[in-house]
Amino acid sequence: MGMKQRFRLYRRSHGKRFYVHDSVTGKQESLGTTDRKEAMRLLHAKNEAAHQPLINVQIARAYLAASDVQVSTRTWSAAMTEMLKARPGESTRQRYERAFKDKAFDSLRSWPILQTRPEHFMRVLEAGRVSTNNNLRRLHNFALAMTWLPWPVLTKQQWPAIRYRDKRGITREEHQTIVATEKNPEWKAFLELAWHLGAAQGDLAALRAEDIDIAYRVISFSRQKTRSLTVQRYGDEVAGILRQLPASGLLFPRLAKHASGNRAARFAKRLKRPGIVGVSLHSYRYAWAERAKTAGYPERYAQEALGHKSKAVHRAYARRARVELPPLEEYEKRRAAEKSTAFS
Repeated sequence: MGMKQRFRLYRRSHGKRFYVHDSVTGKQESLGTTDRKEAMRLLHAKNEAAHQPLINVQIARAYLAASDVQVSTRTWSAAMTEMLKARPGESTRQRYERAFKDKAFDSLRSWPILQTRPEHFMRVLEAGRVSTNNNLRRLHNFALAMTWLPWPVLTKQQWPAIRYRDKRGITREEHQTIVATEKNPEWKAFLELAWHLGAAQGDLAALRAEDIDIAYRVISFSRQKTRSLTVQRYGDEVAGILRQLPASGLLFPRLAKHASGNRAARFAKRLKRPGIVGVSLHSYRYAWAERAKTAGYPERYAQEALGHKSKAVHRAYARRARVELPPLEEYEKRRAAEKSTAFS
């Protein structure tokens, strides 16, 4: 007696197309053809794949090896190296370099990409953190895009959900406390500008005097992360800070020499003295966006100031910052007063 077939063929009277019925799942799937010979060939292939899945994997690998001689030996470490080469910005490359040093990836580095199974990824995810989940997804998608993987290791539904810790902006009181205890003038000016501009720490450290139009009080630069243009007008307080900084070249020549991770670590040490927790240098960016939302600053202006792709702006304007809305009657009285002044 022959082996029971998982798929059976049938033809619908309307349209004359052939379909297969899956006896395991109960689902029907169109074969996209009205030709019986072609339909029988596809049916046979489906049943063969159901009976001999391991053999079919080996066949798929053989086809891939014929088109890519390194496909059987290429490891995830090689994929990490190639992914770093493909990153356009220096800050992005540095961020991925730090990410791939995560010890959670150790079990995967020397493993051949083509032999990767879901349990290999799950081992990495269990040993890692939220950032590990995020970076492994990017590495996986890079390998798929390069056709080094014939199919996903984990489907979209199998990936554990990414749950970020709630991030907050630094408060005015916390900022003032840190600045009051700061003895290094370059660091002090750096933190003051971070408060007023909300710039990412890498962008702020790379800021040059040539990026500033003193006559019009405008600061403009391209973000290292997204290459999007950021333009800000500044007021008297920022003008006072800028007068203390170099008139040409880098505004923060010493801080610019450090990697972002090094600056972040130095800032973390400064938080220990006043006992401030839960903030980082990036908290200045969140704080700026939250302050802008609270003050009623239009979102399009905030996007222009921090960059149109800024997650800080989206986050603050979507849900975080509390807005103080004055009563309607106050607006009506103000409007009436403006009209009477205009006609007087």
